[in-house]
Amino acid sequence: MFIDEVNILVKAGDGGNGCMAFRREKFVPRGGPSGGDGGHGGDVVMVASQHHNTLLHFRYNPEHKGERGRHGEGSSKTGRDGSSKEISTPIGTVIYDIDTGALLHDFTTPGDRFIIAKGGRGGRGNARFATSTHQAPTEHEDGKPGELKRLHLELKLLADVGLVGFPNAGKSTLISRISAAKPKIADYPFTTLEPNLGVVKADDDHSFVVADIPGLIEGAHEGHGLGIQFLRHVERTHLLAHLVDISDTGRDPAHDFEVILKELASFSPELAKKPMIVVATKLDAAQDPARMKAVQKLAKKHKMPFFKISSATGEGLTELKRAMAEHVFAPAALSEN
Repeated sequence: MFIDEVNILVKAGDGGNGCMAFRREKFVPRGGPSGGDGGHGGDVVMVASQHHNTLLHFRYNPEHKGERGRHGEGSSKTGRDGSSKEISTPIGTVIYDIDTGALLHDFTTPGDRFIIAKGGRGGRGNARFATSTHQAPTEHEDGKPGELKRLHLELKLLADVGLVGFPNAGKSTLISRISAAKPKIADYPFTTLEPNLGVVKADDDHSFVVADIPGLIEGAHEGHGLGIQFLRHVERTHLLAHLVDISDTGRDPAHDFEVILKELASFSPELAKKPMIVVATKLDAAQDPARMKAVQKLAKKHKMPFFKISSATGEGLTELKRAMAEHVFAPAALSEN
């Protein structure tokens, strides 16, 4: 199951209380105050891990707590600090504070660590309050409470190229041909219900990641179809590949092209401004050249590079892969065809 949004509760450990005590041993004259400090509460720490690719493990374990600090003891013994709680999360996780809406952290590199909730400070024992004029203090402090936060986690997959387009535009077939990914492929809409990632080998030394997201339809920003909830997974990409089906399906490819641009802009103006190439798909099943020319004309109008491919026969795939790689590794090398 692919889970890319979840709410969790984190609670750092409370600090231990300071102790009030006096030394009264037989051979310790003028023993005086000896209350130790409380230990600090444990933090809650999130760590970006390559061993997770979904937020599913948070769905069944939504509460995470650090250990509280031990109380101080007599003979000036400081309480033990509480153990921190470490939580693994997938690379690409973005954390928001539900109460304030603030962005707290964005995990983009493996091993990235962030203290999401700080443990409370331990209270001071009465030995801390002794002075030359106040030699028998009875003051001591309670430990401070650890931070409590309600968090919203979003997963944004890290990919170099994102495939967008209508359902059945050929996205899953393309990613299966240029990478080792094996997405579900069928001749009905919405066969892709969750994002798929594929690693494409550019040459012996370079490879890049392509993300295939579920298809969009007109009105997706209003919740039609699967909506635009998966578009967050292509927000980090360097390049968008807009796939348009030019086969004789009865749909108007030029209209489909404009609809997708509109849906991208409705989700995020920044996403709509990303570099984009236009890919006319299913060339082997195209009978009417006018359909392809209409899409090519729109691509030229929007100053977007245009490619035509057939994933079934392999026609045009080498040129498309080369263009993607040139943009990922040398963006300036990609020019309009």
